[in-house]
Amino acid sequence: MSSAIGQRHQMSERVHSFAPLLGQAPRVLILGSMPGRCSLDADRYYAHPRNAFWPIMGALLGFEPALEYPARCRALTAGGIALWDVMASCERRGSLDADIVAASIVANDIAGLLAAEPGIRVILFNGGKAEESFRRHVQPTLPAGLASVPCHRLPSTSPAHAGLSLAAKHALWREALAPYLPAIG
Repeated sequence: MSSAIGQRHQMSERVHSFAPLLGQAPRVLILGSMPGRCSLDADRYYAHPRNAFWPIMGALLGFEPALEYPARCRALTAGGIALWDVMASCERRGSLDADIVAASIVANDIAGLLAAEPGIRVILFNGGKAEESFRRHVQPTLPAGLASVPCHRLPSTSPAHAGLSLAAKHALWREALAPYLPAIG
């Protein structure tokens, strides 16, 4: 084995996502790819201080993004939003989606979640890797009735996705959520 391959293998680790955040009657399911190192270490969705997820959701749903994490989660789910990741686990070096070893991806049971939560009317992907992974690992396994749920990719809220300003990301997320969450409209 070459030393480069051996170093890459040693630097990869298997990481696991969190349980879904669900409220009483979710209408929107937001799917990320896999939590980054900062989120995994904190055991919280979107824990990186420069990730725009909580500031965007706070602005759209009317809560302060600096609230304690449990209060933010309650505000999100009370607003009709469920949150999960496409991947249950994968091998990855570091935090970037680009470093995920494609052959190592194990998908979450999103079909089971959709069957258990029939009020979900749309799936929104937090970035391209979430959408790509869903289309490859989840969509082919969905029963016909669940495969008809509309899906839309939105710009990643990750600080690694710096191609759009916070205001531009906010506008796109608002546009996507408004038809499903009247309080936003």
